[in-house]
Amino acid sequence: MSTSADIGLWGVPLAILGGAIRVSTPFLFVSLGECLTERSGRINLGLEGTLVFGAMAGYAIAFQTGSAWAGVLAAALAGTVFGLFHGWICKFRGVNDIAIGIAMMLLGSGLAFFFGKPYIQPVAPDLPAIPLGWWSDVTQVQAALQINVLFLIGAAFSVALWWVFKSTRVGLTIRVVGDSTDAARAMGLNPDLVRLLATAAGGALAGVGGAYLSLYYPGSWNEGVSSGQGLMAVALVIFARWNPVYCFWAALLFGGAGALGPALQSVGVSQGYYLFYAAPYVLTLGLLIATSSPNRALEGAPGELSITK
Repeated sequence: MSTSADIGLWGVPLAILGGAIRVSTPFLFVSLGECLTERSGRINLGLEGTLVFGAMAGYAIAFQTGSAWAGVLAAALAGTVFGLFHGWICKFRGVNDIAIGIAMMLLGSGLAFFFGKPYIQPVAPDLPAIPLGWWSDVTQVQAALQINVLFLIGAAFSVALWWVFKSTRVGLTIRVVGDSTDAARAMGLNPDLVRLLATAAGGALAGVGGAYLSLYYPGSWNEGVSSGQGLMAVALVIFARWNPVYCFWAALLFGGAGALGPALQSVGVSQGYYLFYAAPYVLTLGLLIATSSPNRALEGAPGELSITK
């Protein structure tokens, strides 16, 4: 069997490719959830807390039942509950959705840390992966092409969500509510209900992203499992211009940035590689600065978002 040294510097792009796929999956699910929520006219900064709580809930249920997929379902249900609670509070007059999102982020993280303490040591079953590198004898190729099923589901869902926004009545309803509450009411729609359901669905997607973290990569539950991915996903959605397909590519970009440090380490770079572990955070800061231009910052943004007012 070949080792990493056998392919030399080719191991860097190969490791980045594999790492991008692995690291991008939680970004993808949280960004799709945030995209859906924001297209309805609401920002949910609480998805970081939902992600962490989903990771804990998914790991706990997977351990108790012996089924990783039961854990994914539990994480989605937990995210739905968080989304419903967030959406219900935000329907009241004078409530700021950004402030509530921060409160929900702290609540979700706190509950996850409290209820998750008994599950730090136990080992839960992992989510399955498809070995697309079976044809190669090179260890790095096999590892890079070990594709988790949730990544493929997320990729398919990004296209499906784009189609829903573009070509269906449900998508049109969400877009109308997100662009103008008054126009939505004039059409006989209930903006509060639409935003409540969109926030709940967005929370479910974030919960699934959390389950991926604890049940596949890194594949364990601990209090630092998220590393701020839920918050970075908000910047990712702005960068993707509220387009689900662009969210997929942006998630891969963030994933590749996150995989840069481990990729350099895998080919024997022993000095300075750890600086590249900060690449996702630097990328987030750079994107926020780049998109803060008065001419481009809100291009494509739903009109009812708090940041547009």
